[in-house]
Amino acid sequence: MAQQKPYSGTGSAAFQTQFFVRDLQAGIITGAMAIPLSAGIALMSNYPIKVALATVVFACFIGWVNAWFRPGNYIGAPGVAAGLAPVLALGVAKFGMENMAFVIFMTAFMQAIIWKFDLQKYILMAVPEYLVEGLLAGVGLKIALNFLTMTYEITDSQVTDAFWNSARIQIILLSIMGFAAFMYLFIRFQATQPAIPYFFLMIAGIALAQIITLPMLHVEDTPLILALPLPHFDSALTWLYVIGFAAMLATIDVIEQVMSNAAIQKIDPLQRKCNTNNSLLAIWIANMGSSFFGGMTNLDGLAKSTTNKLAGAYTKFSVLVIGLVILFFVLNTSFLEYIPKFSLAVIMIFTGWKMMMGLLHVAHYGQYQLMLATVCALLVYRLGIFEGLLLALAIHGFVNYVVLYHVHNIKTGAIIRKYLKRFSIGGGAD
Repeated sequence: MAQQKPYSGTGSAAFQTQFFVRDLQAGIITGAMAIPLSAGIALMSNYPIKVALATVVFACFIGWVNAWFRPGNYIGAPGVAAGLAPVLALGVAKFGMENMAFVIFMTAFMQAIIWKFDLQKYILMAVPEYLVEGLLAGVGLKIALNFLTMTYEITDSQVTDAFWNSARIQIILLSIMGFAAFMYLFIRFQATQPAIPYFFLMIAGIALAQIITLPMLHVEDTPLILALPLPHFDSALTWLYVIGFAAMLATIDVIEQVMSNAAIQKIDPLQRKCNTNNSLLAIWIANMGSSFFGGMTNLDGLAKSTTNKLAGAYTKFSVLVIGLVILFFVLNTSFLEYIPKFSLAVIMIFTGWKMMMGLLHVAHYGQYQLMLATVCALLVYRLGIFEGLLLALAIHGFVNYVVLYHVHNIKTGAIIRKYLKRFSIGGGAD
């Protein structure tokens, strides 16, 4: 098969006049689709919704500016990541919201080191891709179950002594029908206009809320204040825990970005090659900047990037438009309160389900990899991301040691040298 010629256009990755209308359209569609998704991720992360949306706006601006000088990918749409939501929620619970800005700053600092020395290839060698899929599947299960309660939630005025009252039955039926309609539209339009199910669910939910009483999304108009991301703790043990936590957050963020870039490159309409290290430059700058207003971590999410591509995007100008669309709702948060909770729940349950279905991608690696990824998913769900991933890696290391020692008769010292040699020769190309 002949080798694919690289894109030879002379236009900028950030803007090209001939693609202006297409990028504008794609940005509006993807931005509208990203709003409920970002709101749901914020709730899962225990972050204010306004802060999450502001993070996306800032990441979009940085991604667009970066594309003028060092483009990482050409149609990737940045945003807050569903896969990191439980990690951020754990951080809020452990350190308090007042310390999360410092945690995000430390995360960005570690990502800057990874970017500077091109270390992501070594991380990918230490954490196999199929274990990352298992980790995300465990997170997806957490997300789906977390938002399940919204599918039968009713307003305070509708609560009675009996759990199964007419209001409860009504909201459950609406949630079931909403999910069924969403799935039908997703299957029908996923290859052409994947934003349609999101638009339908939001519009239908808003229309129903004008007719019947439904629990609605509440958005606090949280002030966005610029401040130095300073720590507010003294314990040496807390310092160690924060550093370890930030390292885990940075690692997961980097791995997800690398995986996203591999997928984004495949769907690029002009088949342009992605530069993962340039993408890491954009996300660590955006993460570091967001820490100064209490923001979250970001990366180029595959769901939003796919929507961006199918909506017609050709350059990162679409990302600037996404940021402007979301900025409107940052400045006018009251409009978000027209969204019923059951609509948001359906979207987030679907998001969790899609993350769980990632385990199916592991099947082509082999039975062992699929079993280990499944074990990793269950451990992450039961114990948490950090503990679950470390235990899965320990199991993986033990199994490899037993096979090499007892089956291939390789001594312990030789096994260690064999493992270290992999890192000494590098991790391969992006």
